[in-house]
Amino acid sequence: MSIDKDFLPFTRPSIDERTIGEVSDVLRSGWITTGPKCQQLEAALSARFGGRPVRLLNSGTAALELALRLCNIGPGDEVITTPLSWVATANVVLAVGATPVFVDVDRSTRNIDLARVEAAITPRTRAVIPVDLAGLPVDRDRLAALASKHGLRVIEDAAQAFGSRWDGREIGSFGDLVSFSFHANKNITTSEGGCLVVNNDEEALRLERLRLQGVERLPGGELEVEAWGAKANLTDVAAAIGLGQLRQVQDFTAARRALAERYYARWDASLEFELPPRQAAPAEGNWHMFQPLLPERLAGRRSDFIAAMREQGIGVGVHYPAMHLFSLFREHGWRRGDFPIAEDIGERILTLPLFPAMQPSDVDRVCQAVGAAVCALR
Repeated sequence: MSIDKDFLPFTRPSIDERTIGEVSDVLRSGWITTGPKCQQLEAALSARFGGRPVRLLNSGTAALELALRLCNIGPGDEVITTPLSWVATANVVLAVGATPVFVDVDRSTRNIDLARVEAAITPRTRAVIPVDLAGLPVDRDRLAALASKHGLRVIEDAAQAFGSRWDGREIGSFGDLVSFSFHANKNITTSEGGCLVVNNDEEALRLERLRLQGVERLPGGELEVEAWGAKANLTDVAAAIGLGQLRQVQDFTAARRALAERYYARWDASLEFELPPRQAAPAEGNWHMFQPLLPERLAGRRSDFIAAMREQGIGVGVHYPAMHLFSLFREHGWRRGDFPIAEDIGERILTLPLFPAMQPSDVDRVCQAVGAAVCALR
């Protein structure tokens, strides 16, 4: 398949030649599965998060599911989360046999509305999974107070929030259990992968067993398995990519912030889009995505808009439709109208190009293409 060099995707990973060389070294080493590179990356992430234990996994989805299992959440339990996220956020709740309970989002942040969470808590509620949409952090102070009041675990779906901060503290350096994704479209990548930040060595040891078939290695080379485990370990090939990404993440974040500011400066307000929330203390996002909402008059024509942008060589994503409207969740009783804010955002949201290798002129090109696409749909 040929690749159009002039096509601007909505995201593209930045992997430098040094990292490519380090991956080659791993491939030549003869040790390509979980090994010394994974240990190095876990140590580097732990240092970044103030010494908290970190364990690598083969996806952010696995990190969420194993976090639920660490909390012993299963059949009969309820977990509160947002309908405006990648479907994995709720799928993992189903995977452990628990019930996802959706709460609508706050229009100003597009994150779960913590003012509505308390009304959704029942005697069966065991945990809350907040999502930092586009890397903008949920109010961590209010979240912690709510969880403490009701005795709930918090499993942060910070898949999109690597490098984001709340009140000056980096996401992952505080809180309960914190899950990150290192998928190819995230701010740092291991191609596929993720990690879970836990609270202590005991949880870290349990997680090690959960991620690899429940195996406990005994002295003398013997093995024991006392409980179920997944197959969710990361490879050293992936970890080598992650180590290279970690060296560059500060520059990546600075580039994303500059590009986001360029979008605000160059955007034509007369087009009547709703731009993503401007970030202000104490929330400091990483600009994982730049997501305007289509004008209401074009709400039913998103696919036409995306096609018109593609004709101009611009890639546009959709992150995310409101997941309670998927057939899987409608079979569990959710219906249109249950969460009107998430539904409205989910039907109009667009993800425009934003990645570190972009140039300011690329932002200008996107803004011009948006105007042309709107004109074509009138």
